[in-house]
Amino acid sequence: MTLAKEIKPKKCKAPGCGKPFKPTMTTQKVCSIACALAMSKDSKVQKIAAKAITKQARQDLQERREKLKTRREHMAEAQTAFNAYIRERDAGLPCISCDSLPSDHDLITGSRWDAGHYRSVGACPELRFEPLNVHRQCVKCNRNLSGNAVEYRIRLVKRIGAEAVEFLEGPHKPQRLTIEDLQAIKALYRQKLKDLRRAAA
Repeated sequence: MTLAKEIKPKKCKAPGCGKPFKPTMTTQKVCSIACALAMSKDSKVQKIAAKAITKQARQDLQERREKLKTRREHMAEAQTAFNAYIRERDAGLPCISCDSLPSDHDLITGSRWDAGHYRSVGACPELRFEPLNVHRQCVKCNRNLSGNAVEYRIRLVKRIGAEAVEFLEGPHKPQRLTIEDLQAIKALYRQKLKDLRRAAA
């Protein structure tokens, strides 16, 4: 009994591709349907195929970049998505620590509003992405007054209730978020932000 000869990898012959691929048959010259269309003599078909190849190349590049990201970078992206959602969720509400509104004073440091943590990430990293723990806060209170914690707590009790605040102040299990966890958090809060904006439109 003779074993089937293994087909060696090839380079795609389609113009603009050249990606290595493993053919399913010895006569196969291209890596995908899009590349097969690019080999067509029909100019319209070639244009459509070229766009498809370019799109695929961009997707491949994005995937490679995603794989090279460190956990720190994934954490930063998840935090950015979460913070944007918090600011949008609390749009129209005053600062959680001083009741100021945008018209009350000129905030020139960074964004006009921060997503300020009641229990800081350093003190309680387990609540980094807990929406009850984070509220829209003016730059002055969050950055210049280190969170303005006493005033934050007074207004937080009024906003979410004493029981919820006691939950935040209680013990929390340590957690180690994986890259997959952080990717899921980023996707979740990007979608939540879109939903909020869609509902407000």
